[in-house]
Amino acid sequence: MTRHVDRPVDAEAQNAPALQVVPEQAGVTVPTICRLCPAHCGVLATVQSGVLVEVKGDPENPLFKGYTCPKGRALPELHNSPSRLLHSQKRQLDGSFAPIPIEQAMDEIADRLRGIVAEHGGRSIAVYTGTSGQAYPGGANMAAALLQAIGSPMFFTPNPIDSPGKQIAASAHGNWLAGDLPFSGADTWLLVGLNPVLSKANGVPFNNPAQRLKDEVARGMKLIVVDPRRTETAKRATIHIQPRPGEDPTILAGLIHVIVAEGLVDHAFIASDVDGFDALARQVAQFTPEYVGARAQVPPEQIVAAARLFATRRGGMANCGTGPNFSQHGNLTEYLALCLATICGRWPRAGDKVHRPNVLLPAYTARAQASGPFQGWGYGTRLRVRDLGDAACGLPTAALADEILLEGEGQVRALICNGSNPMAAWPDQRRTQQAMEKLDLLVCVDVEMALTARLADYVIATKMTLETPGMTQRVEALKYYTIGIGYPVPYAQYSPRVVDPPAGSDLIEEWQFYHGIARRLGLNLTMGVKYGFGRYDEAPPTVIDMAQSDDLTTEGLYEKICAGGRLTLDEVRGFPHGRVFDVDEVVAGKEPGCTERLDVGNVPMMAELAEVRSFDFNSEQSGEDYPMRLISRRSNQFLNSAGRTLPGVRLTRGKPYNPLFMHPEDMAHLGLRSGDAITIASRHDRIPGIVEPDETLRRHVVAMYHCFGGLVEEDDAYALHGSNVGRLIAADHEYDPITGIPRMSNVAVSVSPGWVG
Repeated sequence: MTRHVDRPVDAEAQNAPALQVVPEQAGVTVPTICRLCPAHCGVLATVQSGVLVEVKGDPENPLFKGYTCPKGRALPELHNSPSRLLHSQKRQLDGSFAPIPIEQAMDEIADRLRGIVAEHGGRSIAVYTGTSGQAYPGGANMAAALLQAIGSPMFFTPNPIDSPGKQIAASAHGNWLAGDLPFSGADTWLLVGLNPVLSKANGVPFNNPAQRLKDEVARGMKLIVVDPRRTETAKRATIHIQPRPGEDPTILAGLIHVIVAEGLVDHAFIASDVDGFDALARQVAQFTPEYVGARAQVPPEQIVAAARLFATRRGGMANCGTGPNFSQHGNLTEYLALCLATICGRWPRAGDKVHRPNVLLPAYTARAQASGPFQGWGYGTRLRVRDLGDAACGLPTAALADEILLEGEGQVRALICNGSNPMAAWPDQRRTQQAMEKLDLLVCVDVEMALTARLADYVIATKMTLETPGMTQRVEALKYYTIGIGYPVPYAQYSPRVVDPPAGSDLIEEWQFYHGIARRLGLNLTMGVKYGFGRYDEAPPTVIDMAQSDDLTTEGLYEKICAGGRLTLDEVRGFPHGRVFDVDEVVAGKEPGCTERLDVGNVPMMAELAEVRSFDFNSEQSGEDYPMRLISRRSNQFLNSAGRTLPGVRLTRGKPYNPLFMHPEDMAHLGLRSGDAITIASRHDRIPGIVEPDETLRRHVVAMYHCFGGLVEEDDAYALHGSNVGRLIAADHEYDPITGIPRMSNVAVSVSPGWVG
């Protein structure tokens, strides 16, 4: 199916007029939860004349204590944006869009899904749910339940194109049933490719991470950072290793080499709970400080100093970010970070205070014992391309475009994008657009006409966060995704709806859309959410009987989702500013007869480490045609594609595009000045850009924000909407054989003056 792409919907023509604030009328300020990112900060929202006018930090919140970031403070702009959709949209024959009542849209979508399934089978329907789904706990779960009821396994998330190595590494290494160590009070910590001061990622607790880090460093923590850029986090480090990109596994192997060679391991812990140590020691033997220093282009003495610092001080773990997962060998990098912690015995022991106990999730017994390795790949659904299949991180998202394009049995013919924007976020944008245009049915569930929505058949307009109730249960669950993330204390908060949807709008909540489609298809839904370490403990499934769910509300759905929690939603509701609950538990001892052990010598991981050692890194460094290395970068002003078009946020950054950041000496060498137009080319494709200096980067390394740009044919407007970094990446080249993630950072590029479209 070929789509004519019309201009974006004229929001002022399609939407009801925005309500005007009456300055004389006093506003009402209430505590609530910002849900733009995983932190879920406790904030105060002020509503005046039915309009959200201000969001700021809540000083009465016991965890966040008044902290919030620019993204959270921009919530009123998001809610009241003139580009916001107040009515669902249907593509017309001429390619334009027109409003459609939500009930009619669901009727038509259900009819088309029914026909596609009848002709091509359940597997022809796929869902891709984005990071914004964290704000609406029922949406992604209900979408997955709908797919299951249809008989389709084709459920995709951003995880396999973000940090899939975390789950793969955990499956190869095993998990510690007492969880991880707390950041607070540790004497050292290692962050690899992480900038939590901006990104609110794992490692540093995200309740005001900059302040948390500042406090711990002032107390005496010795921070070690590995990053090609001198980031806001690296500036606080005792040791900042600033390598050439892509050498994260080399550096981690080098640290382990020094620790093993100098006998700095925890011998008692290894004897009691760890397998594979001899295999690991053999594989890291050749990663000497001299070899690592030459390969990563860092002083060898830094490797020695960092290894000694990490191994000889109390507490401290190692966390890796998105960049190392983007740069190839993400599974190995994450695995070596776990191995580093394990050989140093960095896991809670019996009698320690339980870190991250559940509140709205079921209580669990934290034990000082291993849950050994489990099958993390090579099972379940197989894709038709690149011999990829299901894994602990989910189905390989980077292959979904090919599953749409490849003709034949099993071809994906309908895609529902749930709070997601593949055209902005997926690698290989040119191929992604071809896939979106080929679909028989493309439905986007979104709050605006985002890039992907402009290619859709239907765009389902949804309520925004503060028009829905909120809770923090999903944040608790993050600890089952990776170590070093989630609330560091037994904290929980619930928020009722704060503001009504705009007058005259016709909006729906995400879960209500999938519920409505299921009713029309005559399907009952079962939402099963799996939480737990190791092999996962399955929470009781939430069964939605369509014959008895006419009066189901979001509040009622949340009650079902939280059934079996340590505390009920009612108990949490009693503390509108949130609460750190009195959960005084200590880690239990190992169960009698437990024989499970962590594994630091996993055979596939050791084989990959041997491949890394044998790789001719000198040949990669000497490419004259593409002499620069492009790495990823985060901003404090927006999250992926959400919020980057808001005027207030743009004013904070000063520009609507994503510049290419380059070291000033490299700019001078190329005869470039700040603000110059450039062409950025990889072996796969090319994009326009605007260059800006950044002396925090290594020489010959450039950085750029992702999720910018327009459609493929709109490159010439790069000064208005930026450029899509994903265009430079081939999805079917240099990809991980387990997760399918291609090389998305440490990409070889050239930069030249000017742009000719």
